[in-house]
Amino acid sequence: MKKLLSTILVCGLLAASLAGCGSNDEGTTTEGTSNTSGTEADASGNEESDFDFSRSISVVSREDGSGTRGAFIELMGIEVEGEDGSSTDMTTVEATIASRTDVMLTNVSGNPYAIGYVSMGSLNDTVKAVAVDGVEATTENIINGTYAVSRPFNIATNGEPAGLAADFISFILSAEGQAIVAEDYIAVDSEAEAYAGEALEGTISVGGSSSVYPVMEQLVEAYQEVNPNATIELQQTDSSSGMNGAAEGTLDIGMASRALSDDEAATLNGIQIALDGIAVIVNPENPIDNLTSEQVRQIYVGEVTSWADVQ
Repeated sequence: MKKLLSTILVCGLLAASLAGCGSNDEGTTTEGTSNTSGTEADASGNEESDFDFSRSISVVSREDGSGTRGAFIELMGIEVEGEDGSSTDMTTVEATIASRTDVMLTNVSGNPYAIGYVSMGSLNDTVKAVAVDGVEATTENIINGTYAVSRPFNIATNGEPAGLAADFISFILSAEGQAIVAEDYIAVDSEAEAYAGEALEGTISVGGSSSVYPVMEQLVEAYQEVNPNATIELQQTDSSSGMNGAAEGTLDIGMASRALSDDEAATLNGIQIALDGIAVIVNPENPIDNLTSEQVRQIYVGEVTSWADVQ
C-alpha cells in the first residue's frame, strides 16, 4: 500500500511539472506565433503616413523685390526671358506671398501641404529641406558645385566707401568677419587677414535683404564689440530696397541676396561678402524628401497643383 501511494504521489508531481512547462509566465512568444505587441509589424521600419497626397500644393513665394525670390526664379527656370530681352516672372498667381524670411518659415511650418524656399542660413527644425535633383542642400555641396540653387550675398555703397562705413566693411572682409559668415554660410575669403581698423566714431545705416539680415546682425554686434564708439542702424526690407537706398543715399550700405543688376552695378560699388544656398522647404509632416528642379519649376508656375503628381 505504501509503494502504491508513493507511486501515485510521484506521478502527480510529474504531471504538475509538465503542465507548468507548457505555460510562459513572462508572456513571451515562441517562433511562429503572433506578436500582440506589434513590433513584428514594424520590423520594416516604415510607418504608414497620414499625409494626403490628393491635396493641393500650397505654394508660398517671396514678395517682388526679394533677392531670394529673384535668385530662385532665375535658377529654377521660373523667370522666362522674352525675345526683346525682357524677363517675366511666371510664379503662379495662386501663390501665398511671404514678405520676409520668418514669414515664409511660419507659412510652411504651419501648413502640411505647403512648399517654399529660404536661405540655407535661415533653416530651422520647423521646416524640412528637400534634396533637389537628388542633391542635399549643404554647404559642402554648394562648394563642390553639385547643389546648383545658390547665390551671392552682396553689399553696395554709392561710390567708394569712406570713414566708418569703410572700416565696417573692412571688418566684414577680415578674418574675424569671414569667420562669422562661415558659421552659417560660405566665406568669400578663407585666408583673409585679421582686422586692423581704427575705433572710429559715428553712425551709419545699413539695410536691405531680409536674407542677409541675420548674418549682418551678427557682424554688427561683433564689430561694435571691438569698436564701441560706432553706432550702426540696421534695417530689414528687401534687396531692391537696399540697392535703391544705397543709390539714393538714404543708406550708407545696402544689402542684396542676389547679384546686382546691370543698372545697379553701373551706379553702385558692389562687394560680395558671402555665398549662400537656397533651400526648397516643405512641412516636416510631408514624406517627400526629393524633388527634381523641373518638378519645382512646374509647381511654382502652376503646371502641377497636387502632391499626388510629384510622388
